[in-house]
Amino acid sequence: MGKDATVRATFTDGPEEGRLQFEAGRLLFRGARRRVFEGEALAGLKAEGEDLVLADGSRFALGAKAAVSWAQAILNPKGRLDKIGVKPGMRVAVVNVADADLAGELAARDAAPVGDLSDLDLLFYGADSPAELDRIPELIPALAEKGALWIASRKGKAATLKDVEVMAAAKAHGLVDNKVVGFSDTLTALRFTRRRV
Repeated sequence: MGKDATVRATFTDGPEEGRLQFEAGRLLFRGARRRVFEGEALAGLKAEGEDLVLADGSRFALGAKAAVSWAQAILNPKGRLDKIGVKPGMRVAVVNVADADLAGELAARDAAPVGDLSDLDLLFYGADSPAELDRIPELIPALAEKGALWIASRKGKAATLKDVEVMAAAKAHGLVDNKVVGFSDTLTALRFTRRRV
């Protein structure tokens, strides 16, 4: 998830109040006018006192702590494995996920997918139909006690399942959802863990 705040902004054409959002490499301000900053417009961005300041002089009053946090998030965005929580040495498996880059990214993080579906820290499972959701009970025993099941599905106009359908199917088998990420340009993923008793 990105960052979102109501801010006082100062631009070369004057001050405005509005909503500031950062997500997917883009800073968006919605005030009297919609303003989008991305790419080169974010180069040289810094936290200065209470403000987040862009190279063109645009300022967003966030407060000192938040300005630093926003600057760090924009200048050093987390990669998808960081968002998902993949750590070196984890036991992971990928089942039915159409993502050509995932295995390589996992191997580079020293969490290469294993063939043995047992005691997994993370299991990535692709589901785009009710029949694929029906396999959830078969996958749960493969998880370690504190393991997580990430269910990835197509997003946007290509989606064949709604998030609520995925959540209902997992919850029916005792799992709880606790995170959602944009897994790739074409996939979204929901994280499920066992319900704690």
